[in-house]
Amino acid sequence: MYYGHTIFEKSQEGRRGYSLPKSEIKEYKLDEKLKRQSCPKLPEVSEFDVVRHYTNVSFKNHGIETGFYPLGSCTMKYNPKINQDIAAMEGFSTIHPYQPVETTQGLLKIYYETQKILSNISGLDTYSLNPYAGAHGELIGLMIIKKFHKDNNDLKRTKIIVPDSAHGTNPASATVAGFESVEVKSNKDGTVNIEDLKKVVDDTTAGIMLTNPNTVGMFEKDILEIQKIIHEAGGLLYYDGANLNPILGMARPGDMGFDIMHINLHKTFSTPHGGGGPGSGPVGVTKRLKKYLPSPVVRKAGDLYLIDYKDEDSIGQISHFYGNMGVVIRAYAYLLTNGKERLPEIAKMSVLNANYVKESLKDVYKLPIEGICKHEFVFDGLKDESIDVRTLDIAKRLLDFDMHPPTVYFPLMFKETMMIEPVENESKQTIDHFIKIMRTIAKEAKKDPSILKNAPYNTPVRRLDEALAARKPIVSFKDYTDSLKED
Repeated sequence: MYYGHTIFEKSQEGRRGYSLPKSEIKEYKLDEKLKRQSCPKLPEVSEFDVVRHYTNVSFKNHGIETGFYPLGSCTMKYNPKINQDIAAMEGFSTIHPYQPVETTQGLLKIYYETQKILSNISGLDTYSLNPYAGAHGELIGLMIIKKFHKDNNDLKRTKIIVPDSAHGTNPASATVAGFESVEVKSNKDGTVNIEDLKKVVDDTTAGIMLTNPNTVGMFEKDILEIQKIIHEAGGLLYYDGANLNPILGMARPGDMGFDIMHINLHKTFSTPHGGGGPGSGPVGVTKRLKKYLPSPVVRKAGDLYLIDYKDEDSIGQISHFYGNMGVVIRAYAYLLTNGKERLPEIAKMSVLNANYVKESLKDVYKLPIEGICKHEFVFDGLKDESIDVRTLDIAKRLLDFDMHPPTVYFPLMFKETMMIEPVENESKQTIDHFIKIMRTIAKEAKKDPSILKNAPYNTPVRRLDEALAARKPIVSFKDYTDSLKED
């Protein structure tokens, strides 16, 4: 299989893409042990070749700025460029964490006010902006739960309850934090089964991890009953903020009874999402847990903003300095731009768009959960189950129409899961186009399933052997050239 020219194939011996001035540093002899035994095999190309090559490679990527991206449970939405420009301003980009606090008052004010705004949105008392990502925030929250029970000399609380429909990071974070995960069964709509919850809760329960709305986009209508069961058993409630988008300004986790939560600034509040970073997962807590937040904490004393490392009850420092500063600045700009008045519009539009897509396609795609969803919903493959086409085939075919497929085969509640999240800032024109394409694919499946089974056709790489790609990935130029020889 041919994947297109690599930068190594463009290499020509003696070609250069740079011209450096003569070094003014006197010759320094390195220890022989530190030297390479042979020169690295780097491509020799001109500057123009480099620019052209990587520009062309970038065109092969699909991103939120190149096409529709309805990836369920991830909130892949547009992030205004002005917020990126603000975060890149010289006053922020040249700042140093060791500067005296008197010279960083503007930045510290942003941190302090962002903490306050997030508290107002979520209904929790205060926040730490230090965690680097959502999963990192989960770990911090669980560390707080652990220290809370330890300080109360309640060491038998070693179990964290996680719904069977939860995000995969939940049980993983619980394990990393030293807890045992206990699964609670879901109802048909993915909400927590109250009777099963009562069975698994006991005096070893440290807490429960929930997202609300849940992973299939349904609101936990019994959340007050859930928090009562957990609190009466002596446990704490952790809110996974991955699905915060559809309840902004409409409902607050703190009012539902949650003790701890994280917010994905990179999903909900304007930072490009994906590719491994940057991210930010601020953790909020109620008053009784405030002392456990990781240090440092930005506080205000009179008119001065301070960085405080001195809280002896803190779980400690969990990131370099104060987390991902640029992400916090983007979020602050986004929050001020929308204001308290417009946050509910974000929630309403995300719910409207999801329900519009769902209702427009449920006659051709199987809808396992009826009723009004929030920001996302799930189809279970084609409605006509006699057609020999799987969700994976539908996802591959979508690529030919310059659309990113929805999340597939997650959660595991259904056999042919497609989890779709159209987000609030997509236009009706874009959503109508997606609906049209999905209906076209359904017609193709009925007329000739092989069209889907052999898709995609218009992508740089055709359909791969996924098992082989996972077990023998091509990660080096040598692997690449070896694969060409085999072909």
